[in-house]
Order: sequence, then C-alpha cells, then structure tokens
Amino acid sequence: MEKSLNVQGMSCGHCKMAVEGALNKLDGVSSAEVNLEAGKVVIAYDHSKVNVEVMKEAIEEQGYDVEA
Repeated sequence: MEKSLNVQGMSCGHCKMAVEGALNKLDGVSSAEVNLEAGKVVIAYDHSKVNVEVMKEAIEEQGYDVEA
C-alpha cells in the first residue's frame, strides 16, 4: 500500500533524512520519500505489519507535525 502524509516543519536535507530514516526503521515500511517543496512524505508499506498511526508517531517523534 502507499500513503501520502502532509508533514509540517520540514525545510532542509536534515529534515528529509530524519523523517525518511525514522520511517524506514519501521518494520513493514518498504520506502519513504519526502518532498520538501510539497511538505509531503509518500510511504510504501505493508499494512499487515504497520499502520498509519505508528508512522505518524515516528514522524512526530522527530519533531514534525503530521496533518490528518
């Protein structure tokens, strides 16, 4: 499955790496691609292993806000 989340506060390469790194560590996430200009992250994942709430928490733990 693929999910796009709006993430507030990402502005640089470090932000991109922090968010992608946190998501890629989750079991079930096969890829995470941040688009800084759009303020979005597109996540490819296995919904039987991980859900959107867990992914939102991983992003928020890095200090960014996820819009519903």
